[in-house]
Amino acid sequence: MKALFNHKRSQRKLTTLVENRTTYNAEYAELNIYETHAFAEKVSLTFDFPIIASMLTGKKIMHLDGFEAFDFFPGESVVMPTNKEMIIDFPLATMDKPTQCLALGIDTTKIEEVVEKFNQHVAIENENNNWDLDKTTSHLINNTDVNHLIERLTYTFTNSNKSKDVLLDLMIQELIVRLLQTKAKSLIINDTHIFNDTRIGTVIKFIKDNLTNKDISVDQLAKKAYMSASHFHKQFKNTLGISPIDYINSEKIKFSKKLIKESKHLRMSEIAYQSGFNNTSYFNRQFKKTEHMTPQQFKASISKTYQT
Repeated sequence: MKALFNHKRSQRKLTTLVENRTTYNAEYAELNIYETHAFAEKVSLTFDFPIIASMLTGKKIMHLDGFEAFDFFPGESVVMPTNKEMIIDFPLATMDKPTQCLALGIDTTKIEEVVEKFNQHVAIENENNNWDLDKTTSHLINNTDVNHLIERLTYTFTNSNKSKDVLLDLMIQELIVRLLQTKAKSLIINDTHIFNDTRIGTVIKFIKDNLTNKDISVDQLAKKAYMSASHFHKQFKNTLGISPIDYINSEKIKFSKKLIKESKHLRMSEIAYQSGFNNTSYFNRQFKKTEHMTPQQFKASISKTYQT
């Protein structure tokens, strides 16, 4: 009997598990806010437009094509192309503590319009003028810019304001650009061989090869890209959504985390120096800015993981 009940429960559609699904509409977007009040497994959800799904409270387990199953928590988002199926488990949903999430759908014509503008602005002499959003699923973790935008969009959708439609249009355009920058950044950073012949790709490779160099400057990188410093800074930030200095620091922090994990006996001052930082206090500030914890807290979390 219990097995049969579980089987039936796993086949139910989301609408039977949701006490409250609220939909808000705008000219180019639709916001759905869901509350799920019962444990459920293998719930299927598909939209006929591209969506950004974000967790508000609780936890889901997501099963998406091309990904291993993963836990989905507040502060994380998933970008889903049109008609791409999500299979969802709700392990913690109860009447007292419902799992809350949102799905923001954006009209494809609006996406195409913004993509065209974005491509025109970030194209480096027509080297990379074909960024797109439509084909692949993305899982975004700790993407502060996207999280803040989704919070602002949700607030604007759910509150009356005379300028509501104008504000939503501007924020949706910005959100699309942020997502495009995330994709561009991921492609350039993870697949630099694709961009070996592009100026930004050459600069990224140089930074990766010279991480421990404490004297990398924007002027030096601009010369590598055969651009003026101001033009290089603008092109770099337009393409990757981050300044050259912030990118260098984020890569150094990534390297320092590797050192902390692998070199248990090194002092933090030594880790800072080996990661290309001139002083420990600046290293500590950058680490906390990137990881939302201090290097010492990160080291403690690693030790705790190993102990368990």
